[in-house]
Amino acid sequence: MVVLILLAGAAVAVRLVIGRAEPILRSRVITALSNRFDSKVELASFHVAVVDGIEVSGGGLKLFGKDDPKPYEPGVQPLIGIEEFRFQIPLLSLFRSPMHVGTVYVRGLELNIPPKEDRREIKNMGSRTNEAPIFVDRFVCEDAKLVINTAKPGKPPLEFAIADLKMMDIGSGQPLEFNATLVNPKPVGDIHSKGLFGPWQQDSPRDTPVQGNYSFNNADLSTIKGIAGILTSTGQYSGTLGNIAVQGTTDTPDFRVATSGHAVPLHTEFHAIVDGTSGDTYLQPVKAELLQSSLTAEGSVVRVSGPKGHDVELDVVLDHARIEDLLELGVHTDPPVMRGPVEMKTRLSLAPGDASVADRLKLAGTFHVLRAHFTSQKVQGKIDSLSLRSQGKAKEAQSHVEEDAPVDLQGAFTLDNGLLSFSFLHFLIPGTHVDMTGDYSLDGQEFDFHGKARLDAKVSQMTTGWKSILLKPVDPFFSKNGAGTEMHIRITGTESEPHIGLDLGHKDEPERIGKNADAGSKRE
Repeated sequence: MVVLILLAGAAVAVRLVIGRAEPILRSRVITALSNRFDSKVELASFHVAVVDGIEVSGGGLKLFGKDDPKPYEPGVQPLIGIEEFRFQIPLLSLFRSPMHVGTVYVRGLELNIPPKEDRREIKNMGSRTNEAPIFVDRFVCEDAKLVINTAKPGKPPLEFAIADLKMMDIGSGQPLEFNATLVNPKPVGDIHSKGLFGPWQQDSPRDTPVQGNYSFNNADLSTIKGIAGILTSTGQYSGTLGNIAVQGTTDTPDFRVATSGHAVPLHTEFHAIVDGTSGDTYLQPVKAELLQSSLTAEGSVVRVSGPKGHDVELDVVLDHARIEDLLELGVHTDPPVMRGPVEMKTRLSLAPGDASVADRLKLAGTFHVLRAHFTSQKVQGKIDSLSLRSQGKAKEAQSHVEEDAPVDLQGAFTLDNGLLSFSFLHFLIPGTHVDMTGDYSLDGQEFDFHGKARLDAKVSQMTTGWKSILLKPVDPFFSKNGAGTEMHIRITGTESEPHIGLDLGHKDEPERIGKNADAGSKRE
């Protein structure tokens, strides 16, 4: 009977404890959050159970600021929202103040950072008093999201999806240790990051310190339309929230561009400055290695809307590169049409949007290919024949003597919608000097060049036999400006079937041709 009475009394005591614990804990949670964030608090559900201590769970937790962090959306949005939470404490902790909680488990956390111009909500996130009714050692979050809002009309909010987040050593005035897995939308992959954040600078949130390292593995570049490959990246970062210095490397052993489909190894080393409050990135610089070529790039990657995405503007310099490597990457023809060293400076622009990278990519710059050779025997054979004839070696040209004439090619170009347009193209082989303008499609299916050729030999010296005798009377009509022969030519057709000949229907444009010829002479 004594045992039964004690058990009955214990059961009643437990029910009384639960009955008292729930309102006490609910009040403490709301008070702690209200004091900590100086804000209105809503708590939709709150439950207490006695299982190896006191187990607390709840959901629909919202913390509101004085202003709406998302003024462009209907209704009033909370600064912080939590779908579900739970934690466990010893029974005696219920009657202690402050209450100590080891770990809080959270699912569906959303942090809404107000626009930069209205971040007094964040600035005032300090406690109104030095006392807090609850202290927490560790947070474990699942499916979290960080949204950094902006008041600029053309600027979308910056969103970070965080699959897993652990925060340790949480204390006032101390850096917060974190371990997080972020979901990167494009290219698709998980970024794992570990580091320190804080202490929070209430007067200037952008000056809050941050440091850590990251790894980004098996990122599928095919989620960006127009390119493909599996990327891996590692690096470190440090600085403040508004000015984060990032150093890292990337490796993509099978990088591909849709216009060619050829897989090439790509390695980069980069230094960048990131504004963590806007997502804007400034590359200073990127050093890349592609097959046997290297390049450097500096510029910006700025988030915009309309269409939503990133606006990329880079200045790219190639000073140790091979033309065949660039053609291997960007042109469908196999093997590349030309081999040789190349120097290039270009402005690269990649507008945001859902279209393929090749359709959005724009280039504008200058280049110089030195001592190049065409890989197609048919094309190089025509070049060799032209070189021999222009030097007055018509018999060797007829005998198909292998000249293997080196090509010097330089000019100014633009790339738009997969079409290379040359406002000036200077072509030099032994005996021949050509200035042209024209277009070349990256798929190799279109050559369309027109210009003026200056040859060392006279017209009659470029052939043999009776043809040479018949052409002697016309030599004076083509011998101009110190050249043995000066004439208009055209190069049309495709990479596999080029056609080189006289442009008989061409109407001279003295101002344009003269200007290009002068530019070519200066470059020489």
